[in-house]
Amino acid sequence: MGEKIRVYHNPNCPSSKHAVRIAGELGFDADVIVYQKTPPDRATLLWIAEHVEDPIADLVRKDSLFKKLELNPGDYTTPESVADLLVACKMLLQRPIVVRGDRAIIGRPKERIHALLTA
Repeated sequence: MGEKIRVYHNPNCPSSKHAVRIAGELGFDADVIVYQKTPPDRATLLWIAEHVEDPIADLVRKDSLFKKLELNPGDYTTPESVADLLVACKMLLQRPIVVRGDRAIIGRPKERIHALLTA
């Protein structure tokens, strides 16, 4: 077995599928979490927000659902506000999120996944 990583995954997302495939090809033991079925709790989201190498606001998808809910991107720039929103609306979690040790990234663009896993 390889090193353990976590992938917060949406099986309908090409970037998410890529993350899982690359992890397997590189010999990682991926704990694949389908976040729609098993959403991360607030404590986990806060941990991710503290360790993500991307701007915290990028953990939130600013898609059609975000617009439909009439949310303001400026309201989601702190770990607490992002965690609270994602607990309330798990579908707004950006994907994939890959966690290796004490590092977390949003796997977009896809090349970032390979970079994290080969570092």
